[in-house]
Amino acid sequence: MAGQLRRLDESRLNDFFAVHSQALECGWCNCVAWWVPTWEGWGERTAAENRELREKLFREGHYDGYIYYAGGAPVAWCQVGVRDRLEKLVRQFALPPDPEVWALTCLLVAPAHRRAGVARRMLEAVIEDLRSRGVRRLQAYPKKSDSTDPLDLWCGPRRLLDDLAFRRSSPETGPLVMELEL
Repeated sequence: MAGQLRRLDESRLNDFFAVHSQALECGWCNCVAWWVPTWEGWGERTAAENRELREKLFREGHYDGYIYYAGGAPVAWCQVGVRDRLEKLVRQFALPPDPEVWALTCLLVAPAHRRAGVARRMLEAVIEDLRSRGVRRLQAYPKKSDSTDPLDLWCGPRRLLDDLAFRRSSPETGPLVMELEL
């Protein structure tokens, strides 16, 4: 099934919340995990707190990703933007400042559309859009495991990143950072 990728903007906020909804089993996070200062207390946050933070980010102009549509309906989300805007991410992975690096920090596909190639098509389109915008380097931070549990894949499946030519840019003994030269 072919789909369509769109950058998130003010006109697509309802579509963002449709993807991040209880109906699609994703109504809690609202893609704010990297925006909170620390992981301390993360699991105790409520869906309402996370939505409130996401709405604040929107008011501040943080339209930080893409929505993928299938059959005209929003079915997937990819958070991507300038890496250094996410202080917790930079700190957690001990990354040196580099305002030129962009980060892929969340990948969410609605349950009914998983295992159908949506994530691949979406990321291929995201990469092409970033190239067209002059972005030169994109990092991703997948878990090391080969888990197929969606809760383990929120930063992107390692196999898919490998297939899309991302290469490890971190030491073998440290947290996994993968990078793609655009």
